[in-house]
Order: sequence, then structure tokens, then C-alpha cells
Amino acid sequence: MAGFSVQRYAPERSAWGRLTARDSVVRRLDWPLLGSAIALSLIGSILVYSATRGRDSLTHGDPYYFLFRHALNTGIGFALMVGTIWLGHRTLRGAVPVLYGLSVLLVMAVLTPLGATVNGAHAWILLPGGFSLQPSEFTKITIILGMAMLLAARVDAGDQPHPDHRTVAKALGLAALPMIVVMGMPDLGSVMVMVVIVLGVLLASGASNRWIFGLLGAGTAGAVAIWQLGLLDDYQIARFAAFANPALDPAGVGYNTNQARIAIGSGGLFGTGLFQGTQTTGQFVPEQQTDFVFTVAGEELGFLGAGLILVLLGVILWRACRIARETTELYGTIVAAGIIAWFAFQSFENIGMTLGIMPVAGLPLPFVSYGGSSMFAIWVAIGLLQSIRVQRPITA
Repeated sequence: MAGFSVQRYAPERSAWGRLTARDSVVRRLDWPLLGSAIALSLIGSILVYSATRGRDSLTHGDPYYFLFRHALNTGIGFALMVGTIWLGHRTLRGAVPVLYGLSVLLVMAVLTPLGATVNGAHAWILLPGGFSLQPSEFTKITIILGMAMLLAARVDAGDQPHPDHRTVAKALGLAALPMIVVMGMPDLGSVMVMVVIVLGVLLASGASNRWIFGLLGAGTAGAVAIWQLGLLDDYQIARFAAFANPALDPAGVGYNTNQARIAIGSGGLFGTGLFQGTQTTGQFVPEQQTDFVFTVAGEELGFLGAGLILVLLGVILWRACRIARETTELYGTIVAAGIIAWFAFQSFENIGMTLGIMPVAGLPLPFVSYGGSSMFAIWVAIGLLQSIRVQRPITA
């Protein structure tokens, strides 16, 4: 990264005109944002290792199996972030139609024989070497970029002060296509994140409030219709029932949430000690390296360790908000706002479901949970945020 030059962004040379020879992309990065993301990934590596080192059925007898793969995923994600910064969010703006088309094709490919079912969701594509791909994770990025491109085009060009109704309708149509496909998998958790992303993007774009209230009303009506028409799978209905009444089936569908709360509650203030958690070593919490990784922190690192994760996530959101506020182009503001909505909701949902205050939706904890597709997409998002900051005009 030290070799990057500001000359890479020649189309925006006027915005960089006041840079001195000593300035570089590295100097303009948001280091608190990057440092917090790296710290969360390192913490995640430790927690994933603790959750899996004794599970021979998952690790094939190699206690470092998941640790190595999590580190590899993080490394690839970091490389994707560097590539995203090098290209720049403005360069990617021109490639949005291609990226969007590829993401939709990948999502649709899941519905073909290439797709595979994991934990009830037919949302994966199996790859050679035991790897898998979840296209819906990358769709979150292309929805943000695609909507930002449409909503900001005429505003950034100075043709109008805010997106008109026709432009907003086009942007919503762009988001709706992949969301309908993902809903049919069914991957309700990803759809929930996408809905929040769309709302965050519209709020940041300056679109009429009538669209916001209209979408909230339509979403509520749609959720009721889906429930009444029985369009949800049995396991999804059971998850919502268990959320509403945790005592309904404590040994069945409510088992995950109950064991998660036991694990977190047993950690107290300081935790039981790293690799010393009885719930973790006893393998009482299912999917602990992915959806329920926060329980490892709560049990073994206690309130202070779990609180550190919350603080680091908070720093990332704070810096992202600052980036969104400081950029002078609506396109950059919308992209940052979409990422903020994504990270904030997914973090709240993941941690909330381990505490029993949100239904189980199968969403990973950003940077911490094991999972390649999620890790890659999240680091690309960090790259987009850094690019927006790097390319912002210099003020006195």
C-alpha cells in the first residue's frame, strides 16, 4: 500500500490539487476504522479456535482447521480491501452494471443444481476443496453501489437537488430483483439486512419521506401476508415462535438461544478464562464458530471482553458515519450510509439473538464469525469506506 500514488485518481485531480509530495493514500486512510476491523478479525480468530478446537467431527481431527481457514479468509478479505482502495469507489461506479449483473446471476445459480442447502437455507454454491460461496453476501454490496449510482447521478451532476420519484422507483426495482430471489431460497436473514440497507440508502439520498413511510407500510403488510399465506418454512416459523416464547421448546428449536444465554451469563464480569468455558468446551452451543461466536466471548472473556467487541464495532460505525458526513459527493454519502445500515443491523441482530432479544436469523457477526463469503464482502465494504475517505477533497 505504501507505493500507492495519488496520481491514480487523475479524473479528480482538482480535488487533489492541494496535496503535497509527501501525501499518499496511506496517510489519508482512516486508521481507527482499519485498526478496529483488524482487531475484531484477530479476536474472531481466537474465538473461532476456542469454539472448534475440540470438535473432531468438524475439524477432522485437526484442532487448527478452522483457525487456519479463518485466517486465510481474513487475509483474502484484506487483499480485496486493498484492491478496492486501489481501484477506488468512483472507478467501481462505472462497473456497477457488470458487478450487479454478475451478482444476480450468482444468486440465481443457487437455485440450480449448483446450489446447496446449509442449515435450512438453500443459499450456497459448493466449490472444490471443501469451500463454499454464499452469493447473497456480495449482493449486499451491489445493491448499495447500484442504488447509489442511480440516486446520485443527477444530483452529483447538479441537475437536481435530490432524487425524483422516477429515479427512486428505478433504484427500488434494482434492489427488489435479487431480494426476491434470496427470499425464495429462503434466506430470511439476508433479506432482512437488504431491507435495512435499502432504507438506509433512501434516507441518505434525500428521497421523499413518502417513500420511506410507504416502504415501512408495505414491508409490514408484506410480512403479515407472508405469515398468513404460510410462505415461510417450518424451521423459520419455529424460530419466531421460540423468540416469542423461549420456554415453548427448550430442548428443540429454543435450544440454541437458551444455551447461548447460559454461556454468556456464566462468564460474569471477567469470564471463565480463554479456552476454559464449560459451555464452549462441552460443545453445548451449536454453530458456535459462526452465528453464535459471541457466546464464546461472553463466557470466556466475560462482560469486559464482550464489551470490547461492542466498542470496536462502535468505532467502525462512528468512523463510517464521519466518512459519510465529510464526503462532498452524494454517491459517496449513499455508499457509506448503506454500509453503516448493513453493519449496524447485522451486528445488532447477531448479538441480539444470542441474548434472546432478537429472533435467530442465521446472520454472522461482522469480522468475528467464521465464514469466507461474509468476510470477503465485509472487507470490500471497508475498502469502499476507505476509498471514499481517501478521495475526499482536502479542506483548509
